[in-house]
Amino acid sequence: MGSSTLGNRILVTGGAGFIGSNFIPYFLGKNPLVEVVNLDKLTYAGNLDNLSETKNNNRYRFVKGDICDPALIQEIFEKHNIDTVVHFAAESHVDNSIENPDSFIKTNIEGTFVLLEAAKEHWLKAPNQPKGGFEKARFHHISTDEVYGSLGSTGFFNEETPYAPNSPYSASKASSDFLVRSYFHTYGLNVVTSNCSNNYGPKQHDEKLIPTIIRKALGGADIPIYGDGSNIRDWLYVLDHCSGIELVLRNGKAGETYAIGGNNEYDNLHIAKKICSLLDGIHPKKNGSYQEQIVFVKDRLGHDFRYAIDASKIQKELGWRAKEDFESGIRKTLEWYLTKHQIA
Repeated sequence: MGSSTLGNRILVTGGAGFIGSNFIPYFLGKNPLVEVVNLDKLTYAGNLDNLSETKNNNRYRFVKGDICDPALIQEIFEKHNIDTVVHFAAESHVDNSIENPDSFIKTNIEGTFVLLEAAKEHWLKAPNQPKGGFEKARFHHISTDEVYGSLGSTGFFNEETPYAPNSPYSASKASSDFLVRSYFHTYGLNVVTSNCSNNYGPKQHDEKLIPTIIRKALGGADIPIYGDGSNIRDWLYVLDHCSGIELVLRNGKAGETYAIGGNNEYDNLHIAKKICSLLDGIHPKKNGSYQEQIVFVKDRLGHDFRYAIDASKIQKELGWRAKEDFESGIRKTLEWYLTKHQIA
């Protein structure tokens, strides 16, 4: 295990997005001495309402802006004397990357480069020589298991899996992972990377699979499932991911990568049926089951068949464990969405 390292002045990028808006309140609650600056462009996927519990916290600041703006990034580093970066900000919806790959290239690759450059300039006086006070400054890059491509019916991704991205989204994330790696090996920048499986839980954007199933079910609309619903994902409850991120940030070894997975593999049709079944019990329809709303739609281009993560490295080296299984996590998720949609 690396020596415990945690700065006090933390820049979180993309903190109004799904995972970031869960991480910031979690992190502020667990670390009473840290100050967090949240930089978010507030694209369609960012929502400040998801950070309502932090608005009166005097250790929290919000800055609206773009990670691709070098002058703004430099200003934030200097004004707040940033000594830690937790980099969530990314375009992340695969369907959108198929339609409009340009924004993914810009945000995910160029934006990561701008942040790395600012960190290098602010923290290092020369390669492998940190400035005074920045000996433990750290850049934590949040990535995805999609950089590894697609699995067959067996096997797992781990930190040694060769990269084989199949969508413009995953290719752009793979590129950003390599940039982060290069700043460690070339300049000695203190970086860590984590690659996670599919997150779910409160505050997720409506376009994603689980919120879509819930929203369509409650609205009486067709619940669209790609292809025959056999595509498999490993589902990770978002607050379990947040605990993993903090452990990697605090105790991960510089230059290392950590895979974080939920060990909850299910195909998309199972997920839809499970949610419908739970809703039948919690908020039953006047007649029939929500499952009757499930319809199959044309499959996504280049749709990866299966993702699954072997998380034994972070478990053995950092002592991480997921608290939620899919049953408990999806119930908590449903409760949040029922409240959001004002359904008792």
